[in-house]
Amino acid sequence: MLAKMKQHLKEVMQSIKYIQPDDTRHFSAEFDKISERLDRVLKLKSGLYIDLIKESSSKYTDERCISAAYGQVFSQNNEDGIISEIFRRIGCESKTFIEIAAGDGIENTTRLLLETGWSGLWVEAGDAEANCIRNLMRTPIGDGRLVFVNDKVTIDNVEAMVEKSGFVTPDYVSVDIDYNTSHIWRKLMRFRPRLFCIEYNGHFPPSMPYEVPYREDRAWAGTTKFGASLKALELIGAEHGYCLVGCDIFGVNAFFVRADLCTQDLFVAPFTAEQHYEPPRYTAVTMRGHGRHPPFAEE
Repeated sequence: MLAKMKQHLKEVMQSIKYIQPDDTRHFSAEFDKISERLDRVLKLKSGLYIDLIKESSSKYTDERCISAAYGQVFSQNNEDGIISEIFRRIGCESKTFIEIAAGDGIENTTRLLLETGWSGLWVEAGDAEANCIRNLMRTPIGDGRLVFVNDKVTIDNVEAMVEKSGFVTPDYVSVDIDYNTSHIWRKLMRFRPRLFCIEYNGHFPPSMPYEVPYREDRAWAGTTKFGASLKALELIGAEHGYCLVGCDIFGVNAFFVRADLCTQDLFVAPFTAEQHYEPPRYTAVTMRGHGRHPPFAEE
């Protein structure tokens, strides 16, 4: 509702053709003030909304549930908290990661790991995002803690990217390329990380195994046709020895723990889409608290 109001005000401003320059400046300044206030309300609304969700279901009170874990430093949602909590339970070995679609390096699921002593591989196809990463991550790239590849991943090149980076025994792997995510995920199974974070298509019912056909030239068009449903990912994971242990509360990413590390004492069973599905709550996605710190900590 508030987002629509903000857009409507913007459209009204753009529709006014016959006003004086001074009036334009005045209206523009007033609009900026209103827009800023609406942004604050949206952030407050988002935080309260998630708290209400957590209070509405007993499943979030189970200490084994990971969906509502606290913590957001660089992640889009509460993935920072979920990842930390999962590794607290299953431990880590190599302290290395792989993130396919690392964004601009300011917001992703492995920046916090990098800042706290881990090392790994980032892959990002976008040129603007790549320039940002090279600028902000000069130190870890320079000393070898971070290997960065500016290229589009396909089912034919992703394994070679990992092998060339040297990070072939990762503890953590994230895949979020919108359209072909599930197909790339299959290719990364042979590296056997302890934990996978995989984007899912929450629009589909939790019992429906939907997956888009692989198309190397296809990108997400902003519709409900992308990636794979949670059920499809559950089945892919199980086939390769991984258990679905939960999703973030916003309905964006699913988490899969290697079967030899997954027990009912640590995570909520059954490890199915029906048990762990979270619906899309994309409008509630926002950075809660202070803004992210763009430069690497040592710079």
